Amino acid sequence: MSLNETVSAERLHISFFGLRNAGKSSLVNAVTGQRLSVVSPVKGTTTDPVQKAMELLPLGPVVIIDTPGCDDTGELGELRVERTNEVLTKTDVAVLVFDAARGLTGDDRALLEKIKARKLPLILAANKCDLLENRDALPAQALPVSAVTGEGVHALKERLADLGRTARQPKFILADLVQPGDTVILVIPIDESAPKGRIILPQQQTLRELLDLHCSALCVQVEELAGVISGLKTPPRLIVTDSQAFEKVAAIVPPELALTSFSILFARYKGSLDTLTEGARKLSELRDGDRILISEGCTHHRQCNDIGTVKLPGWVRAYSGKQLEFSFTSGGEFPEDLSEYALVIHCGGCMLNEAAMQHRMAVCRAAGVPMVNYGVAIAELHGILRRSLAPLEGKK
Repeated sequence: MSLNETVSAERLHISFFGLRNAGKSSLVNAVTGQRLSVVSPVKGTTTDPVQKAMELLPLGPVVIIDTPGCDDTGELGELRVERTNEVLTKTDVAVLVFDAARGLTGDDRALLEKIKARKLPLILAANKCDLLENRDALPAQALPVSAVTGEGVHALKERLADLGRTARQPKFILADLVQPGDTVILVIPIDESAPKGRIILPQQQTLRELLDLHCSALCVQVEELAGVISGLKTPPRLIVTDSQAFEKVAAIVPPELALTSFSILFARYKGSLDTLTEGARKLSELRDGDRILISEGCTHHRQCNDIGTVKLPGWVRAYSGKQLEFSFTSGGEFPEDLSEYALVIHCGGCMLNEAAMQHRMAVCRAAGVPMVNYGVAIAELHGILRRSLAPLEGKK
């Protein structure tokens, strides 16, 4: 993946919801100008959410998601509806498509309430309006559209653009921590867990932002760090390290230099640093028999020394001195019932958009279960959390 691409987690997620045969897939194809979804007069043609990252003018980079009908039936139908509900957790802007001739049904209204409960920006699209003789009966806020004739499609795209600009406020990773001309050292270990031929997403994004800010970025491994620091005429403004190398890096970096981690920067970037820092306190309060959920937002091949399933459980057991039990989830899997857990330790969420991360945090809050991410947890477990937060004090 090139650095100038907008990654999926940073794109606005626009999801189309509605009943079977409301014309969701046809409307998605009309909006995107592509045959993104298979269409058919047969109910239930869309059996799983279909998503595509693309450029949608005049909005820009987005992820378009077409979902199965929310009125699907049977055992498989229930699973499809469940998948549709999962899509809600990562949606930034929702489009509720209904058949203009049929009007809003009870199932439509139930889905509408779910969307409103999440406080999502919403467009109510009255599809098949070309078949409607009298439009006065349509809800006042509904936008008449026709996937067949193209009526209202341009207006729908314009509304999506307006809502998208409102839903996404400008964000930065470290723009308030550095000035043009500053030197920043990025410590990027290349070990058995490093992806072959590339660096991981948070490191890419941090490097790109530093270049945009006209800073000098020095990418080093732990072994070269001391020599690079001593060879600089002017001390670096900031040193950012991979969380797994935090303990070694903290021992190398003089105390007068600012030090933090990619995980901590991205926790702030996704608006969750305060919550995750509070969750770190639970690590010192664990009791024998407590169960901890370790959750990752992506799926990958597990290494023999995997951070989620091997390293973190070992560090937590050593830090707490308690007999603990661990459960693991990955990808889109995240339990809605957390009653059996004392703590959730989550990855940095670089492959999840902000809406998905905020949903998972909301589930934890509702259950009264603290949540901490890998980077914040690792800093706490190695006694360097306070130092890693110091560069961010007084910042937004």
